[in-house]
Amino acid sequence: MLKWLIVLMAAVFVVGLLQPRLARLLRLGRLPGDVRVRLRGKEYLFPFASAVLLSLVAGLIGRLL
Repeated sequence: MLKWLIVLMAAVFVVGLLQPRLARLLRLGRLPGDVRVRLRGKEYLFPFASAVLLSLVAGLIGRLL
């Protein structure tokens, strides 16, 4: 159980480091259904469509493995 937790934490760390590059490469956050709100000079992103797409991809990968 502890090994899986360590692997999961390492995977989350690596994905967190690579996320900005992957988002630019895959154009995540710019799909129809992703909401951008500008409020008081700050921009907030709510990537609803990107989250659904990534969830479907992760589900397919999980089924294939």
